[in-house]
Amino acid sequence: MGKEPTAATQRLLRLMCTGATDRAIARELDVSLRTLNRRIARLQSLLGVQSRFQLGVRAAELEWLAVAPPPQAVGKRNDQ
Repeated sequence: MGKEPTAATQRLLRLMCTGATDRAIARELDVSLRTLNRRIARLQSLLGVQSRFQLGVRAAELEWLAVAPPPQAVGKRNDQ
């Protein structure tokens, strides 16, 4: 298993934060409802939480929802 949060995990969590239904999230991620529920259950287990609310709180505490800064252009220095 790769290092969390992956881009896919962050996308899933962001969609969950919108309040979208599971069906809408599954459609957006192009997965079945069963796969979506398995992914959510895996994240809950990974973070040691029992509810989706706790999952959101813990993900926020870990800054998994933070947007990464855009990559710096190749060859550009910080002091310019």
